[in-house]
Amino acid sequence: MLLRLLRTWLLSLVVVILTGCPLAVCAEPPTAEPSGVKTPFFDRRQFPLDYAGPGREDPEPQDIREVRLGYFGPDDPAHPDGGDLWRAAELAIEDVNRQGGYQGKPFRLVARWSDNPWTGGAAKLTQLVYTDNVWALLGGIDSASTHLAEQVTTKARLPLVCAASSDRTIHSAIVPWIFSLLPGNQVQAPLLTAELARRVGDQPFVVIAGEDHDSRSFLAEWNRSLAKVELAPRFQFVYRPGDPASDEQVRRACAADVAAAVLIADAGSSAHLVRELRQAGFQGTILGGPATGRRRCLDEAGPAAEQVICPLLVEPGAGWAAFEPRFRQGSRRQADFAAAATYDAVQLLAAAVRKAGLNRARIGDALRELSPWDGVAGTVRWDTLGGNTRPARLGVISAGQIKLVEQSSSRK
Repeated sequence: MLLRLLRTWLLSLVVVILTGCPLAVCAEPPTAEPSGVKTPFFDRRQFPLDYAGPGREDPEPQDIREVRLGYFGPDDPAHPDGGDLWRAAELAIEDVNRQGGYQGKPFRLVARWSDNPWTGGAAKLTQLVYTDNVWALLGGIDSASTHLAEQVTTKARLPLVCAASSDRTIHSAIVPWIFSLLPGNQVQAPLLTAELARRVGDQPFVVIAGEDHDSRSFLAEWNRSLAKVELAPRFQFVYRPGDPASDEQVRRACAADVAAAVLIADAGSSAHLVRELRQAGFQGTILGGPATGRRRCLDEAGPAAEQVICPLLVEPGAGWAAFEPRFRQGSRRQADFAAAATYDAVQLLAAAVRKAGLNRARIGDALRELSPWDGVAGTVRWDTLGGNTRPARLGVISAGQIKLVEQSSSRK
């Protein structure tokens, strides 16, 4: 018995030495609210992030002829998922250089990409950071590639601005280098669940979700918000592109006489699912995740997408009227939310460089200080972790465009 007490005392002493934590504090169990929810001792998310390390004292180089901004994405305008983003980034570079660049030096995008980011992407990112010597990074084109970029830029202490992902777990590492422009999935999902509840009430519905990272991320937020309104789908299954069994499941869902179908998949899969549902004779409400609002989905779904409800992630700012026609003229396509946010990301990075000079740490500071900032896609106002607090709204697809849902007319 004495040996056991002595061993316990010694272990406690080791904890005190290693952590600097008094025994009374270390031994105190987490407090709990009456509901049983544990209250954290310290929540870092409640406090603004700042980089407190070295780097701000580094002098600006004098021998550069151009200011390089890294772009982690395909530089191919014909790329089905990233082409519009590259067009928007190029348009933004043209505009900032027309305004004089940085002290007369032009900005230049340096693009690196691998269609399989988790195998070749890390090497491409390393080239951007350590060989191409970029001052900040824009990317990736989805949440999976952005998570990869996050890991590299965090170690390199390089600002990263994400324009195409609404996955809030990008900020879960709580590092001060990451900024994202889209309203998060935690904002979008409750809007869709509330609209589903208004439209179907207690009637049955089905959820069809993709396997990609963006879909899984949105599905997690969707399920959390669905539980809060006390709804559950009659069916929920995974869609695998090119799998005949998945298409058969879609047809079976239609035959089950459900009032609504919720599609949480990438842009190409969402377009395919919308067409399959309509061809199978589905007449109920269709709601989609954020990828439903991408131009690829709207183009490939065509008339089948009429009256599909999805998040509306653009709140046009003062520059939209000038940006959108120019984008359409160069690409013969309307800009979607990801293209507009990419244009804003380049403009924001250029503004941060002009404010801070050529110093990575100070560019990160400037990005925070520029908030709130008015972009073509809407206002950028950072939360404590670097996410944009701009609210999302609900849109309905009509004639190939997403229009604001009038809440009063959506009630049954």
